Amino acid sequence: MTNAPKPAVRPASPHFSSGPCAKRPGWSLEALSDAALGRSHRAKIGKSKLAEAIDLTRQVLQIPDTHRIGIVPASDTGAVEMAMWSLLGARPVTMLAWESFGSGWVTDAVKQLKLADAKVVESPYGQLPDLAAVDFNTDVVFTWNGTTSGVRVPNADFIPADRQGLTICDATSAAFAQDLDFAKLDVVTFSWQKVLGGEGAHGILILGPRAVERLETYKPAWPLPKVFRLTSGGKLNEGIFKGETINTPSMLCVEDYLDALKWSQSLGGLGALKVRADANFAALDRFVQASGWLGHLAEKPETRSNTSVCLSITDPEIPDQAAFAKGLAALLEKEGVAFDIGSYRDAPAGLRIWCGATVETADVEALTHWLDWAYQTQKAGLKAAA
Repeated sequence: MTNAPKPAVRPASPHFSSGPCAKRPGWSLEALSDAALGRSHRAKIGKSKLAEAIDLTRQVLQIPDTHRIGIVPASDTGAVEMAMWSLLGARPVTMLAWESFGSGWVTDAVKQLKLADAKVVESPYGQLPDLAAVDFNTDVVFTWNGTTSGVRVPNADFIPADRQGLTICDATSAAFAQDLDFAKLDVVTFSWQKVLGGEGAHGILILGPRAVERLETYKPAWPLPKVFRLTSGGKLNEGIFKGETINTPSMLCVEDYLDALKWSQSLGGLGALKVRADANFAALDRFVQASGWLGHLAEKPETRSNTSVCLSITDPEIPDQAAFAKGLAALLEKEGVAFDIGSYRDAPAGLRIWCGATVETADVEALTHWLDWAYQTQKAGLKAAA
């Protein structure tokens, strides 16, 4: 193998998974002691907790009063599905995809909803499609930040203010780390298990006024499951957006989300969260640029995510990059240095390192030394076996 010494400093937290992500610094179960456990979510205390989560979400993300915020089941996936099944079909739709989750929404539109007028625009991992060519007279479904490719849209400038169709944006690994232009986004979804490190199973659905108008004037041709129904008697079910959830939420998870939101406020809100994520990405990017054996999967710097950073092995002397990347991730997990940093199962082989706001920059910097150690260790092993 190699005689390369192990780095002296370990990350204080080895949690670099891209979902569920690292808890906020200093988190403990004691922070959730005020959870409304054993109480109905429809009781006064339950409703107040859910309403507070909605209010703080609006404050931290700077969501305008024109947009409604609801807590829905089944994580970000449930929120996206709810929007697609409830809103699509009124006009042609353009499906944009440049990674696995976007491709999943394509499958739903084409094979499940069977939308004959769906136009599919796909780009390979690492690239964005030509956003300037998108027809916004159609509805448009896209991910803001591709969690499995590390590719994000730089901004919302490609979306016209006078669009005729709706924009439905899966923003799950962008919310709380990047600027979302809500004036350009009619539907926004995310899960709090990403940038704020919350527990899974709950999604957030944000509806702008144009989306509400569509809901109240259009009825899909297909039946809607109960958990997807956003209207009653042709009118928006306003209770969903006041904390009256469609199904029973975990009040422990809600308390955890409240804790993360309050932590965000204590830092200074969205601006401070973005600064933390940017600093984490910068620390990792400096290492990648100097490494000689790693490269960003996202080809253009302006499209590189500051949260879900996807990396490729670029050393030409590595014969099997997939096996090498898998070995790196396993070695670092065995050392207790980094958990769950292998690339997503459908993505190109490599590493995926979460750099969102709940991660400390010092931990990212410590990780880079361990990445180099693991690389040297594995490469020396390959040479010894040759």
